[in-house]
Amino acid sequence: MSMDQVLRTIRSFDGVLELAPGEGSAFPELAWGDHFFYYAPDGEVPTREQPYATIVTKNYPKDVLSRLDEPDRWRLNIRAGTKKFVELLGEDPRSPVRTWDLAATDVVLPHPVHRAQGWVSIVVPGAVTHELAVRLLRDAHEAARRRASRRAR
Repeated sequence: MSMDQVLRTIRSFDGVLELAPGEGSAFPELAWGDHFFYYAPDGEVPTREQPYATIVTKNYPKDVLSRLDEPDRWRLNIRAGTKKFVELLGEDPRSPVRTWDLAATDVVLPHPVHRAQGWVSIVVPGAVTHELAVRLLRDAHEAARRRASRRAR
């Protein structure tokens, strides 16, 4: 599963808003080349909502265990929620962290920084995780849509 395939999938969701900071944008240089996805049918970044999925292409400070600075590596991050996190990884996201190889590819892993919030990650998704990644992305998008609907009421 290439990054382009993931991007095409997410961009096909109704009401998606993608932030893709680049050179010369108002965003910090560190974010250039990465992608942040929101449910925002009005085209405005929600003020009280974090993205439901991200694609990162490099290490961030305090987030180096996925080794994203190595060639051809990137990471898909998805807000799965506590229930799905437990189902996928067999542990509560707030439990003491067990040892994971957070650089492993094509495997669902706890997010290196945001696991306690129920985020999962896949470094270089491939054949093993393709269908699951698409399902998790759709579920995360739908959950964001439901949250937006509740806030609008």
